Amino acid sequence: MAALTSFGIFHTAVSVVALVAGAVALSRDKEISWKNTVGKIYITGTIASCVTGFFIYHHGGFGKPHILGIITLIVLGIAMFAGAKSKPFGRLSPFIETVGYSMTFFFHFIPAITETTTRLPVDAPIASGPDDPLIQKAVGFCFLLFLIGATLQVRRIKMRSKITQFA
Repeated sequence: MAALTSFGIFHTAVSVVALVAGAVALSRDKEISWKNTVGKIYITGTIASCVTGFFIYHHGGFGKPHILGIITLIVLGIAMFAGAKSKPFGRLSPFIETVGYSMTFFFHFIPAITETTTRLPVDAPIASGPDDPLIQKAVGFCFLLFLIGATLQVRRIKMRSKITQFA
């Protein structure tokens, strides 16, 4: 496996900053939001990660990682739009915003798991390639965690709206 280029190191660093900010937001606030600094760091870092990822052709040409970057940017855009003060999706806006941002956090783990397990340890990587069953299981486990987290977030939003309804 080829070593990381300077650009690859920059892309990885930006991605790690976004992941750490997302983890902080989710653990501290139970959601990622543009309304606070850590959320803004996550969102801008995720955008930068996607954009820089478009210039990396580790597995040949334009491929699945690039498509994931496009999907991530679309979901980010929808989540940001849902978070607008005008509530463009009505009562569903907070659900779409919150679950959308969390979904992009899950998306980060797909290349993170793939690149880490196919590169490390350097002399004998854990996985043979992106289609390795180990990677598929790890991504599946992360998806399960996303579903659990999204369910908890939806319940939290419902409870919060019930409380404000009676306040």
